[in-house]
Amino acid sequence: MSEIPSEKILTKMEELLNVASDYTRLKILYAIMDEDKSVSTIVEEVGASQSLVSHQLKVLKKANLVTTHKEGTKVYYKLADDHVNSLLRIVQEHAEE
Repeated sequence: MSEIPSEKILTKMEELLNVASDYTRLKILYAIMDEDKSVSTIVEEVGASQSLVSHQLKVLKKANLVTTHKEGTKVYYKLADDHVNSLLRIVQEHAEE
């Protein structure tokens, strides 16, 4: 039997899953799954307003699910690491069963 994680880890897990469970944020995560993208490109692909996408990206960045880098005046977003990619794929596979 697996040991139950500490309260600190369970709290972090809960926060992470709560952030990732939003419909728009999930679409954003999928939009940047395979390549870095600017906000304007994400807006086009997700089909949401620029202000909504920017707000959701801020939430995702605060939760350490995405990172950024600048090229000139543009900011590009990408998944923070392979764990985020794995989490999305596992949840998708489970949902498709």
